[in-house]
Amino acid sequence: MIEKNFDISFVADLALREKQIQQNYRPVIAVHKWFARRPGTLFRSLLLSEFCEGSQREAFYQSHNLAGMRIADPFMGGGTPLLEANRLGCNVLGYDINPMAHWIVREEIENIDLLEYRKASEEVSAELETKFGYLYRTQCLLCGSTTAPVKYFLWVKIHACAKCGHDVDLFPGYLLAEDRRHPKNVFVCATCGELSECNDRHAPGPCKSCGETLSLAGPAKRGSCRCPNCANRVTYPNSELGPPRHRMFAIEYCCFKCRSKHQGRFFKKPDENDLAKFAEAEAAKGRYAARFVPTDAIPNGDETDRLHRWGYRYYSEMFNSRQLMGLEFICGLIANQHSERIRRALATNLSDLLRYQNMLCRYDTMALKSLDIFSVHGFPVGLVECESNLLGIFDQAKGTNVGSGGWSNIVEKYVRAKAYCDHPFEIRHFRGAKTKIPILGEWIGSSKNGTSAAKLREIDLRCGDAAAGDLPPGSLDAVFTDPPYFGNVQYAELMDFCYVWLRRIKNEHGFFGEVSTRNSGELTGNINMNRGLEHFAEGLSAVFQRMAIALKTGAPLAFTYHHNKKIDAYYPIAAAILDGGFICSASLPCPGEMGASIHISGTESSIVDTVFVCRSKGFTQRHPLADDPDSVSALVNDDVKRLREGGVPVGMGDIKCLTLGHLIRLAIWHLHWNWDKTVPTEAKLSAVEKEIEKMDGQAAIEMAILGVPTAGLAVASATFDFSLEK
Repeated sequence: MIEKNFDISFVADLALREKQIQQNYRPVIAVHKWFARRPGTLFRSLLLSEFCEGSQREAFYQSHNLAGMRIADPFMGGGTPLLEANRLGCNVLGYDINPMAHWIVREEIENIDLLEYRKASEEVSAELETKFGYLYRTQCLLCGSTTAPVKYFLWVKIHACAKCGHDVDLFPGYLLAEDRRHPKNVFVCATCGELSECNDRHAPGPCKSCGETLSLAGPAKRGSCRCPNCANRVTYPNSELGPPRHRMFAIEYCCFKCRSKHQGRFFKKPDENDLAKFAEAEAAKGRYAARFVPTDAIPNGDETDRLHRWGYRYYSEMFNSRQLMGLEFICGLIANQHSERIRRALATNLSDLLRYQNMLCRYDTMALKSLDIFSVHGFPVGLVECESNLLGIFDQAKGTNVGSGGWSNIVEKYVRAKAYCDHPFEIRHFRGAKTKIPILGEWIGSSKNGTSAAKLREIDLRCGDAAAGDLPPGSLDAVFTDPPYFGNVQYAELMDFCYVWLRRIKNEHGFFGEVSTRNSGELTGNINMNRGLEHFAEGLSAVFQRMAIALKTGAPLAFTYHHNKKIDAYYPIAAAILDGGFICSASLPCPGEMGASIHISGTESSIVDTVFVCRSKGFTQRHPLADDPDSVSALVNDDVKRLREGGVPVGMGDIKCLTLGHLIRLAIWHLHWNWDKTVPTEAKLSAVEKEIEKMDGQAAIEMAILGVPTAGLAVASATFDFSLEK
C-alpha cells in the first residue's frame, strides 16, 4: 500500500531531477504543451507502491505488468497519471471537460507509424523551405554569406507620441545578451541602434559605431516613456489604438561557415535586405485568401483581459504577417493529408508550434533563446518580443536542431516522444553518474507504434465531466489524478489560443464542435465567469462522489495539490474528500514544480505538492493524527527532513503548503464522524475552516517554518480501522 511503501526521499530525488528538464525524463510530454504537469516518476512510484511489494528503490527500475488493473483519472489534463498506468499495463479511463486535453492525451497515447510520419513531416519541411526559406536568411557580418539562417528576429514595441507623432521605442532596457552563454555582454545603442559587445554590464562604455554612451536601463517603465523628440510623456498601453506595433531592432543568426572560428553567438542589427524581406511578407500576406487563420474574437477572461488592455481583439492580431503567412501555408499542407492519423499528428505539431510563432514570445537574455507564450502560464505582454525561425534550423553535421521554436524543433520532439512510447526508460543517478535504464517489456499505447498487434489494453478517453460518468460500482482499482489547483491556471483561456487554429483545419466530431474550450463546469476559480470556492468545492465533490462509487472497497483515490496564495483554497479539498466518504490516510510530500520556472523563481512559491491518499476503508498509523501545533509542526519537520534527504531545497513556501496539507488531513479525520454532505457548501467550507482554527492552524504553520524538532513524533503507532461504512 502507498501509506507503507511510498519512499519519500527516493521519490523526491526522482521527481526533483525530472522537473528540472522534464522532456528528458518523460519525452512523451513533448507531443504538446500542457500546463503544470506533475512528475511521471511520482505517479509511477504511487502505482508501484500501491500494487507491488518490496523495495521501491529496486522495483522502480524493473519492468512490471499490472494487466487487469483499471485506473481512472477524472481530471486527465496532460495525461501523466494515465500514461504511467498504461505503461505499466493497466486499463485506463480518463475524463476532462476541456477538448484540448482530450485531444492531447489521445495524441500522446495513440500509436503511429513513425516512418510514415517522418515522411509526411519532412515533406512539410521541404515545402516550407521552397516557399519561405529566403525570408529566414540574412547576410553574415563575418564572411558575407547571404544564406546564413536567422534564429531569432527581435522586435521592440513602438508607440506614437500624441504630441509630435514621433514613434517611440519602448525599451525597458538595452541589454540584448548577457555574458553567460556569450563571451561578452551585447548592448543596443539608444542613439543609432547598432550592437556593441562590452565586458562590464554596468559600465558598458561608448557605442562602437556612434560613440554615444551605452545604457543598461531603458526609458520605458511603469507604463510610460519620454519621447526623445519632444520630451512628451508617452503612456502605454492604449487599447483604443488597437494591437501594438513593433520595430525589428536585432537579429541572432547562425553561420555554419564561420562557426568554427567564431566564439559565441552571432548578432547583428537588421540591414536593408532584412527589413525589405519582412516588408515583402507583409505585402504578400495581403494577397493570400486565408482559409485557416482564425477570425475568432478574443473573449473576456481573467487572462485574456490582459490582451484586451493592449488592444488585441482577435487571435490573429497576436501574430505578424510573416508568421501568419507561414502558418496558413502549413495548415493547408496538413489539411491535404490523406491519412487521418498523420493529419492529426501534424495538426498537433502545428498547434504546439503556435506557442513559439507569435508576437508575445520573449527573448531570454541569459539563456539566449525564445520563451514561448505560455512560459508563465498566462499571456505575458512584454515590450521586447522574439520571432523564431518558422522552419527551424537543422545542423547536418551534428544531427540536431539549432535554436528553438521552429517546425523542425517540434518534429524532432514528436519523434523522440513517440519513440519513447515504444522504448521507455528511467534515468538513474548514482555517485555523480547518470545512466539511462531501458525498461524492457513496458510500452505506452494500446499497441506498440507501427505494429498491427491486437489491442492489449483498454484506453477509454472521454471529453466530459467525470461527475456525470457512467461507471459501474466497484469497477476501478484506483484513481490517480492531478486536479485543478483552484485559480492557478486558466486552462481554457490559454488553450483557446491553439484551439481556434485546430478547429479550422478539421472540425472533427467530438473535439471541435464548440467555438471555445471554455465551459461553465470547469473547476478553476475565475472572476469573469463568477466561479469561486463554492463552485470549486461542489464540482470537486461531485467528481469524488462518483469515483467513490466506482472504486473497489478500500481502493485509493490519490491526488496532488498545493496552493501558494489562498489558505481557503484547501477547504474544498477536505469537503470533497468527506462528501465522497473517504478518510485521508496519508499526506505525502513530493516536488511538483521546477524551482527555476519563471513563475516560481525568486518568489516564496512552493515547488512541493501534498499527495493526498484517500480511502473509504482501511488502516492507518496513529502517530500522524496530531492535534496540536507542536505535533503538526513535528510532522512537517519530518517531511522536510525526508525531502532534504532527497536533495530538495525546501523553502518557506513549501513548508507552509506541507503544513496546510497535514492540517487538511487532520481536519478530515476530526470531521468525518459527524459529517453531513447534504448541508449547503458554504456551511461545509466553514466547518473545515473552524476545525483548522480549532487546531490553531496558523500557529502550526509558523512553528513549522521556524522548525520544531522531530522528537515530537515519538507517539504510539498502533493501527486502527477507519471504515466509514454506515
